[in-house]
Amino acid sequence: MTEQNETIPETMRAWAVTTPGPLNGDPAPLKLVEKPVPTPGRGEVLVKVLTCGVCHTDLHVTEGDLPVHREHVTPGHEIVGRVVAQGPETQRFALGDRIGIPWFRHACGVCKFCRSGHENLCPHSVYTGWDHDGGYAEYVTVPEGFAYRIPERFDSLTAAPLLCAGIIGYRAFERANVPAGGRLGLYGFGGSAHITAQIALAQGIEVHVFTRGRDAQQFALELGCASAQGAYDPSPVPLDSSIMFAPVGDMVLPALASLVPGGTLALAGIHMSDVPTMNYQDYLFHEKTLTSVESNTRRDGEEFLTLADRLDIEPALTEYPFERADQALRHVKGGNIKGACVLRVSRD
Repeated sequence: MTEQNETIPETMRAWAVTTPGPLNGDPAPLKLVEKPVPTPGRGEVLVKVLTCGVCHTDLHVTEGDLPVHREHVTPGHEIVGRVVAQGPETQRFALGDRIGIPWFRHACGVCKFCRSGHENLCPHSVYTGWDHDGGYAEYVTVPEGFAYRIPERFDSLTAAPLLCAGIIGYRAFERANVPAGGRLGLYGFGGSAHITAQIALAQGIEVHVFTRGRDAQQFALELGCASAQGAYDPSPVPLDSSIMFAPVGDMVLPALASLVPGGTLALAGIHMSDVPTMNYQDYLFHEKTLTSVESNTRRDGEEFLTLADRLDIEPALTEYPFERADQALRHVKGGNIKGACVLRVSRD
């Protein structure tokens, strides 16, 4: 039995992945359909979606780069909305609260990874917009223990990219082991990278950007980055650390080549094309570290949102109406993005 204070319809509009494939294919893999409004289960709340960010991972789900975990899934995992109904055994959020729903939806809580503070590695973890319907919809459910309170300073459009682009970028930044006052390379400069750049710049780190998009290069310079060049160009200076946001495996080699001895390259994506065979002496010797990033922990999310609030992080965004989610994804696929794309699903 749910508790609610407003009339909730039986059905809703939602985008669904039909048969994963190219966005420009015929038929298109993403369609706007009618679905039943979900019912919150034990420990879950029902959320009326206000905004939802458009993430590169949504593109991987839609085009089939990631295996199908749920037939006809609704993508979207950078969700801001208001609680409109509560399932049994819920107490964390009140009706009307504005909350954020991220990619990381649930973990078992009892495996060795969960018990050791590494819940992002839980073999039983599930994800919003992949294992469970996400935010390209008018309503969505979430286990209340895996949702976030949104700092008041952020409006619902601005807050959406923080919930994956921001959190994943923060974890990648931590994994990259950037020394104080050091030099950081960012490969790819979309939603996540431009937020990460702001975190680094606020801490006095020198940032160098490598991306194919001319507009993205100019945007990086406007934010205060020290340089911006092509995706495969050599770095103008040796780099202490780098983060690979672009899902392009053959960019790994030039990124490694640009690191100083002892430097770290963190791969931030859930999917990447194959990394070419590399010569150990040229790319990995001198105690260089190559590491990956898998999702995030809830602690990462709480730390990042607190930091974003304190540093006044300001995601740049392009707003799309809910009915144009497919066009927003095509914009993300094009790669020449100034910040992030966000769907306006409903009004506060």
